[in-house]
Amino acid sequence: MSQSRQDFEARLRQIGAERYHDKHPFHHRLHGGQCTPDEVRAWVINRYYYQHSIPIKDAAFMSRVEDPDLRRIWRSRIEDHDGTEQNEGGIRRWLRLADAVGLDRDYVASRRGVLPATRFAVDAYVRYVRDKTLLEAVAASLTELFAPKIHANRIEGLLAHYDFADDSALSYFRNRLNEAPKDVAFGLGWVLDHADTQEKQDMAAAALTFKTDVLWAQLDALWGAYVEQRIPPGAWQPHEGLARGRAA
Repeated sequence: MSQSRQDFEARLRQIGAERYHDKHPFHHRLHGGQCTPDEVRAWVINRYYYQHSIPIKDAAFMSRVEDPDLRRIWRSRIEDHDGTEQNEGGIRRWLRLADAVGLDRDYVASRRGVLPATRFAVDAYVRYVRDKTLLEAVAASLTELFAPKIHANRIEGLLAHYDFADDSALSYFRNRLNEAPKDVAFGLGWVLDHADTQEKQDMAAAALTFKTDVLWAQLDALWGAYVEQRIPPGAWQPHEGLARGRAA
């Protein structure tokens, strides 16, 4: 027998309470001002690969959707990241953060130096959304339920501890505070409406768990490479990709 709508929503929220990457020690280090400049730069470079891949993921999802109303609603997610004539877009805002931490934005946009584990995790998410059911694809996006809190904590922590942090550098996170709620409201409602059997509820919960693993794995990779200094071959080295005039 399936859970009630209220109980199933509570089940999804509990996954975030236990598994969302706001609990990862790298984020505690970052938000607490303990990251070195190179650790911050490594985070910006690797997180860009995720930002770059989100609209690709959403386009893959839309290519499978036959309902024009669902496509129309989902299309705004691509526009939020890629931008429009009126909206700079999340990808360009992330590159402003790259500028602020002393990276060459062309280097960051090239995606050279991204950690292998980052590529594997993010590419796995894109394939998941492309290949799994629409219910699983939408449910995997529900980590957005937990994102506003981490964005608010990040803004507060970066402003308090890092000289590079200002309104321009942090514009990505401030905009997501406004953009994410509409995505959350629609995605959660859609999952609650369509996960109408125990089997479908289990599938949706597993999809959300998978997505938390994707996010956690990226931070594990950053910690191993740049906190513990075990940088794998081909990954970014601190002297690479700096803006002109910035010392290594």
